[in-house]
Parts: sequence; C-alpha cells; structure tokens
Amino acid sequence: MQAQSQIPELFDVIILGASGFTGKYVVREALKLFNFPSSPIKSLALAGRNPTRVKQALQWASPSHSLSIPILTADTTDPPSLHRLCSQTKLLLNCVGPYRLHGDPVAAACVHSGCDYLDISGEPEFMERMEARYHEKAVETGSLLVSACGFDSIPAELGVMFNSRQWIPPAVPNQIEAYVSLESDKRIVGNFGTYESAVLGVANAQELQKLRRSRPRRARPVIPGPAPLRGPLVESQKRIGLWAIKLPSADATVVRRTLSILTENPHGLPGANESPEQREKREAFWSTVKPAHFGVKLGSKSLLDIFRFIILGISIGLLSGLSFGRWLLLKFPSIFSLGWFRKRGPSEDEVESASFKMWFIGHGFSDSSLVSQGNAKPDMEIITRVTGPEIGYIATPIILMQCALIVLSQREILPKGGVFPPGIVFGATELQQRLQENGISFDVISKSSLPA
Repeated sequence: MQAQSQIPELFDVIILGASGFTGKYVVREALKLFNFPSSPIKSLALAGRNPTRVKQALQWASPSHSLSIPILTADTTDPPSLHRLCSQTKLLLNCVGPYRLHGDPVAAACVHSGCDYLDISGEPEFMERMEARYHEKAVETGSLLVSACGFDSIPAELGVMFNSRQWIPPAVPNQIEAYVSLESDKRIVGNFGTYESAVLGVANAQELQKLRRSRPRRARPVIPGPAPLRGPLVESQKRIGLWAIKLPSADATVVRRTLSILTENPHGLPGANESPEQREKREAFWSTVKPAHFGVKLGSKSLLDIFRFIILGISIGLLSGLSFGRWLLLKFPSIFSLGWFRKRGPSEDEVESASFKMWFIGHGFSDSSLVSQGNAKPDMEIITRVTGPEIGYIATPIILMQCALIVLSQREILPKGGVFPPGIVFGATELQQRLQENGISFDVISKSSLPA
C-alpha cells in the first residue's frame, strides 16, 4: 500500500467513499477490471476521510493480493480536499451517501475541475437539484455528471428501452409497468443507506415539490392512446405470479427525465467527438425507442410481504416529518422495517444468496392506427424481464463499473458535458451487452394479444 502521493497524478478513476459498505464492494469490482491489457483503467486510487479505514477496505476487497493502490484523503465537509481530488482524476465514482447530505460539494468540485462523475444515488431531489445548479456550468467545463448508475436506475432505464424496442411498427406501446421482485434462499436484508435516504426523502418531500415548481416544465412525450387508469392499492399480477404494490422509487422519476430529454432530442444527445458512423448508429438506436407511461411496483409471491411493505411505508410517512420520529426510524431500522434493514447490513451469505427479477409488462396497440378509433383499448401485451444478482452490493458495483468503462473507453460518443440521467447517456452504448456478459440478463418472455 502507499500513502497519499506527494506529486498529484492524473488517475483514470478515483473511488470516493471506498470504505463505506457499498464502497468496498465497488472497490472489489474495480480491482477485477484494473490494469488488464484490454481495460481502460490503468491507474486507480481510493479516497475517503479516514485513510486507515480505506486501507482496511482495500485489504478486504483483495485479501490475497498486495496491491499498490494510492489512498487519498478527502472529506465532503472540506471542499478544498475535494477540489484537489477532482484535479487528479479523469473520472470520479462517488459512493458517499446519503447524497442529499454529502453529494453537492462533490458534484461542485467535479464541475469546477472538469472531471467526469458517476454515482449510485437513488434520490430524486439530489439528482434534480444537481441538474438545476450545475448543468450549464458542466456543459461549459466539459464535465459529464450522471447519477443513478447502480440498481437505481440502470435496470429500469435499460429495461424500459428493451421492452419498448420489442414493439415493431406498426405496433406501439402505451404503458410499461415494472415489477421488482427480490429473492433469496435466506432472509433479504437491505442497505441501511437506502433506508436512510428513503426516510430523509419522505421527510423533505416538500422540498422536491418546491424545486420542481421553480423549474421550467419538462417536455412531455406524445404517448399513443389514453392514459392508464389508476389500479388497486394491492394488485394480483397473475401473469408473473406476484402480488404487487406501487413502489415510490427513483426509477419512475429517472425514466421520465430520460423520456423528456428524448422528446426534446429525438435522435439522442450528440457525442463530444463522434464519427459519422457513430452518429448514424446513435440515431438508429433512438429511432427504435418509443415512449410509454411508466410506473414501478414492488412484487412478491407472498401477500404477507406486501403488507409488511405497507406497514413500513406508513411508519416512515407518519414519523419522518418529526425530528424525534426520524431519530427513532434511523436508530432502530430493524424494528420499523420489520427486519428488512439493519445498520450492519447483510452478511456475506445473505448477499451471495440474493437475486432480483424485474418484470416489464407492456400494453399497447398492434397497429398505431387503432389509437385514432376513439376510446380504443390496448390489444397487445409484451412481457420482458431483467434478472441479476443481489441489488445493492453485487449488481450495483457491476453496473457502476461497466458505466465507468464506457466513460473511459468511449468518451467521444458521450455528451461533452452536462448533468443527465443515465438512460439518455448510456442507452445507445454497449452497456446492455456489457451487463449481459456480467450476469445481468435481458430476456423477452412473451408477446400476446389481449382479450377485447
């Protein structure tokens, strides 16, 4: 191991928050890709506010190898340390959450220095606030900032696109709903950071609404057919064998942001230095992506799990608005989440045994001309599915690092700079193929007609 370098060095990647519970899994995934002949990651550094803990995370991530990875000191409460950090790298991977508390100074430092930035945030207010504050400056400095590059929200973004591209003209989708099912041979234990972000997000929901009211209205895509009706609170989705309830996740917000940008830029966003062939490929891809109403639901084979989720939602809704209530929620997560979240996180066995399935059920029209026939109901259904390993500590690091590889190796086909959701940045790249090669699968399950 080596201490902080006396002479600043331009690294390909710096991982900030490397000693956090998710951060150390990101380090482990990054080391698999580090310094191989075909890898664009030739230089890597780890950063955090406590170098000793970062060193321990490196030892945990690579117990059988003695790697000389520089360890840098940076603290989100110390802006100069962040500016020094960002001046030393092409790409910063930010694993320090909750992002509403710690993300802004990191994003600001990246924009100021001109380095690129990816994170694994699933916090809509943080993402939208960063866009409002830093997009114009990021365009000016050539800094590309992309949030939600983990399980939130790449499977949703690519999953919607994958389903919508199965609607071959003249067929068109009207609605695509995602059903997230978490599975395990053992008990499912979530990331405490996700729980903390949810509590703080509900507590500050009015701030998000205030931010949205202050911003210009986003372009709305033209979606064929009527808007879908609001369904029951608890749904029995027999087609996939799940009970389901609406999930207030970041995914729907992120997908809507991508579809809004695509409405304004029907051919996608031009690359910083793309060739005519790359431009043609980008435009061809986006011509096959069709907008649809989108929502996310939590699914389970057990109706009891659905009611547990309802109880968790009620608890957060009632208590998060009060400081003492938030203290209770964050002090005793295992009690209020009925065992789904705990501060120490899942064990290695619990991580290894978990997996996810994300079903996308699309309803639409076999022929777009049917839409003009008054109150025509969708007559066609396409079901697709994204599957992969445990969401927080295996899938998320895989997704983040594959995004990082694309930023480093194909920067010329990505936007020069700006603050964007991941779908509009990575949709037309080879990200889906890369994920499929790393254990995250995209499959067409069925195409069928709906009863009249």
